[in-house]
Amino acid sequence: MKTLVRNYDSLFNELFNNAYSSSSVLSPSANIKETDNAYTIELAIPGFTKDDFKIEVRDRVLEVSSVSQSENEEQKESYIRKEFSYSSFSRSFRLPRTVDTDQISATYENGVLNLALPKKEEAKVKEPRLISVN
Repeated sequence: MKTLVRNYDSLFNELFNNAYSSSSVLSPSANIKETDNAYTIELAIPGFTKDDFKIEVRDRVLEVSSVSQSENEEQKESYIRKEFSYSSFSRSFRLPRTVDTDQISATYENGVLNLALPKKEEAKVKEPRLISVN
């Protein structure tokens, strides 16, 4: 009988503590692309606004983070329901020395945060120069 009670408690905790939890911590997936002039990082982060993000560069480490909180209250007949929602994330990227950290820019559209990381002039691919022999 003890085993049955333990299994029931475990099931109860699994259903009501995990499956219906209204807080989440996520680590968004990133797409990173390199061109001759820049790097691009795309992070899929739906449900935020552009004001929710904190983007910092320190010692060649780019950190993107956010904390979002909301509260909903519903009153009907003889019951009250109040739900809190909390979601946050933090993602860091080690930048190569070729990135011009003063020129990094970000846009947020349709749930995707796009970071543009331009390369320094000396790191950009240059056309070959023909040298004549005298």
